Amino acid sequence: MTRRRSRKATWGCLTVMLLVAAVCCAAPITGAISAVVALQSAARDDGGIADGGTAAGIPPRMLTAYKNAVQQVGKYVPKCQGMRWPILAGIAKVESNHAIGRTIAGNGDIRPRIYGVLLNGSGAGGNTTAFPDTDNGRWDGTASGERAVGPFQFLPSTWEAIGKDANGDKTADPHNADDAALGAAVYLCGNGRDLTQRSQLEAAILQYNHSTEYLSNVLGWIDQYTAAAKAPDLTNVSRKVRTVLEAALSQRGVPYSWGGGSTNGPSTGICCSPSGKSGADITGFDCSGLTLYAYAKAGIQLPRTAAAQAGVGTRIPPSLGTSALKAGDLVFYADAPGRDATIYHVGIYLGSGQMVNAARPGTLVRLDAVDAMPGYAGGARLL
Repeated sequence: MTRRRSRKATWGCLTVMLLVAAVCCAAPITGAISAVVALQSAARDDGGIADGGTAAGIPPRMLTAYKNAVQQVGKYVPKCQGMRWPILAGIAKVESNHAIGRTIAGNGDIRPRIYGVLLNGSGAGGNTTAFPDTDNGRWDGTASGERAVGPFQFLPSTWEAIGKDANGDKTADPHNADDAALGAAVYLCGNGRDLTQRSQLEAAILQYNHSTEYLSNVLGWIDQYTAAAKAPDLTNVSRKVRTVLEAALSQRGVPYSWGGGSTNGPSTGICCSPSGKSGADITGFDCSGLTLYAYAKAGIQLPRTAAAQAGVGTRIPPSLGTSALKAGDLVFYADAPGRDATIYHVGIYLGSGQMVNAARPGTLVRLDAVDAMPGYAGGARLL
């Protein structure tokens, strides 16, 4: 694999009402996208799957490939421990956005094929080192050099060493979802890593791409997919609370859109967030748009901004700590906790330290830990 560029951004917040619309939420953190993957779909902001979707916005056939690879990797690396589908999903998200925009056949073949830029040292796509051809164009479609291929963006030379036939067609094909996922699992497992250990997981990712920004980005997606994979228990909540939570959870995988979301569901947003991100071309939710939608399903009309929503219901002061929260509560974050006018973000508490969250531009609606956002400012109980 080759080194990648990444886009840098910083935390920010909106503490005043915008003149054109009242919206909320934070600016983006680092959101690297593999620079050798020359795909429009990999860099789109709308890569999620709407209404219900599938686990964390991953196409069902790709998710099946990730799960199948976890089941098979032990045959090739018996000493490997802790391989999980969120690990593979984290890599594939950054490398190809789960092949979204491509057709994935029942046997796992992905068409059109996914090719990275030609690694000829030209500087295009961030590549500065020329890689000579090793496969005569068999996998990368060109004999004039090398380019990364498939949803996991393997170089043909790497694929030659680790490629596996996962779907039983007697060909190890990096353009096949099953084969590529298993090859990635084998590669990450190395000689038998224990991926339950954070340090060994980090070493595996750095082996895949020796970049600290790449590491941070992939780990962030792994953590998000791990949280999303945990099915919440809604058996001990009231009917109205369940209605709110199910409405919010159904939107996992929908893109963040600055100013987006209404009582009717996802909508295009506006320009611009404090970091300059526009939601005008993205159909989705910002933080208060998501809460507005979910509570409307239970017959509760909320104001549009996070700060205004803190004035509804029974306020739960931050001094009581997060243990005072109950499922269905609004969860707030402020620049100056204790001063509600500085509230910049809101989520919906799910229980067990988690919330349903539209976090920031460049992300999807997902589950996050309550302590994932800075400036915990308490909550509000509406039900």
